[in-house]
Amino acid sequence: MELTADKLTFNSDTKNINIIEKLIDDLSNQFDLHSDVYGKLLLGVVEGVNNAIVHGNKLDKNKDVEVEYSIDDKRVEFIIKDQGDGFDYTNVPDPTKPENLEKTHGRGIFLMHHLADEIEFEENGSIVKMQFFIS
Repeated sequence: MELTADKLTFNSDTKNINIIEKLIDDLSNQFDLHSDVYGKLLLGVVEGVNNAIVHGNKLDKNKDVEVEYSIDDKRVEFIIKDQGDGFDYTNVPDPTKPENLEKTHGRGIFLMHHLADEIEFEENGSIVKMQFFIS
């Protein structure tokens, strides 16, 4: 398989999450991704894009989210960038601790860490890079 890469840019409207869901569906079909990989991609990347729209850009439709992706025979990589100020990604409360179980927010980063095979944050957290191994 040759390397496939592209970039999408859209404004910070939660309706645009559908764009990412369709992209992951298309990549899964085109590259015959295993259902486990598909599930991890769908949950992890959608969570990352949702965080960029809601928390990074604060639902400001004048701010864009940029999603770059690449896929080859070993991995899929997604880079999600927002135009927000970032956050302290080193100090995110553990949602599995008893004092956090009732909270409605705070599970996204935890999920992303557990779904992606590799994850890193840059630019104060306004860029997240996730890699998912496919072979």
